[in-house]
Amino acid sequence: MHPMLIPEPIFAAAQAGDPRSLELLLRDLKPNIRRYAAYKCQASTAIDDVVQEALIILHRRIHTVRNLATLGAWLATIVARLCLLPALMFIKGVDELRSIDDSLRFSRMSTQDLRIDLMRALESLSEPHRPDRPAA
Repeated sequence: MHPMLIPEPIFAAAQAGDPRSLELLLRDLKPNIRRYAAYKCQASTAIDDVVQEALIILHRRIHTVRNLATLGAWLATIVARLCLLPALMFIKGVDELRSIDDSLRFSRMSTQDLRIDLMRALESLSEPHRPDRPAA
């Protein structure tokens, strides 16, 4: 991640819990985090989520960063791990599906029943998370 031009006193005050300094630090780092997330996550649509989560982690764990010189590498590691989460969650979901005792039920369901289950699942999502419907 790019070396950051954060003044040492702002960093130290943010680590000490000063709310104004922490706010300045988060605001100043957000563009760098976004650029790195866009690079690291590539085609993922979750870049905004990665940025938000990275800022939350930074807010909660700023006191664990050894010094300003290591902040960039620490954030790069956080962003890289957050970019991997969607794939890891998918793999975990597949593993959980395999462990379901009645998973054979899915293989015996008709295509029509699977479509109905899928439509119900999509309709249960909140509006912002629903996929766009194709034009009729």
